Amino acid sequence: MDTDELLATCWTTAGDTAPDRDDQRSPLSLRERVEAASAAGFSGIGLLYADLVEAEREYGLAGIRSLLEDNGLVHVELEFLTDWWTDGPRRTASDAVRGDLLKAAEALGARHLKVGPDVEDQPWNLDIWAAEFAILAAQADGAGARLGIEFLPWSNIKTVHDGLRLVEAAGHPAGGLIIDVWHTERAHTPPAELALVPRSRIVGVELSDADGTVVGTLFEDTVRRRRLCGQGSFALPDIITALRAAGWSGPWGVEILSDTHRTLPVREAAAEAYRSAAALLK
Repeated sequence: MDTDELLATCWTTAGDTAPDRDDQRSPLSLRERVEAASAAGFSGIGLLYADLVEAEREYGLAGIRSLLEDNGLVHVELEFLTDWWTDGPRRTASDAVRGDLLKAAEALGARHLKVGPDVEDQPWNLDIWAAEFAILAAQADGAGARLGIEFLPWSNIKTVHDGLRLVEAAGHPAGGLIIDVWHTERAHTPPAELALVPRSRIVGVELSDADGTVVGTLFEDTVRRRRLCGQGSFALPDIITALRAAGWSGPWGVEILSDTHRTLPVREAAAEAYRSAAALLK
């Protein structure tokens, strides 16, 4: 479909950095990344909190918005909030990040904020988590954005079904799921089951590919060995068909993390990510 819009998630244009590093900031300027995403054909971009802080220091929020608008990037994703469910010092630190993300979401006209589950896979109370998620969803809604939780197969919220259970219990219309196909495939969720997810609960979709065999831990495999769409083992045509049946029409996120991808010049990396995903969506 020629009308499909694609969003370059934060890691797709981040260059030589990764989620498994102590310093996750991109070595590239925001201008380099925005211009690369725009030149590739993307109509949206994602920013990690650490990069948002750096960009705000350099450009100010108004300057960031102008840079995005000047390059035709109309969809903005901000990530990644954790510890929103807890208390004590971890919650204090999380709340500071929350405040910054909400402020930026309103100033930039972000379409959604992405939050994470507990990657330590500790026992969790659905009632407590649902109440906290509902509060956070209401705050995102107040900033003009939606709230999406990304389920991870090594976390306490492992599958699309676990995520849906949480967001339905929370009950806020602004809350929903980020469906990353890497995670649905590694959790062995049949593509047909994605067609049953209510459209109102899909906040974002992320496309990528991978080999059939996991190397190392799931976390190591996801941050070091993802492949461009169509170059791995995932049933991406079936997944896309299922998500369209659920009512999803985009923007489709493209999230490529790999040792190979992050060493490419950013314009080449963005162009390859766009071309591979766009070819499948057609």
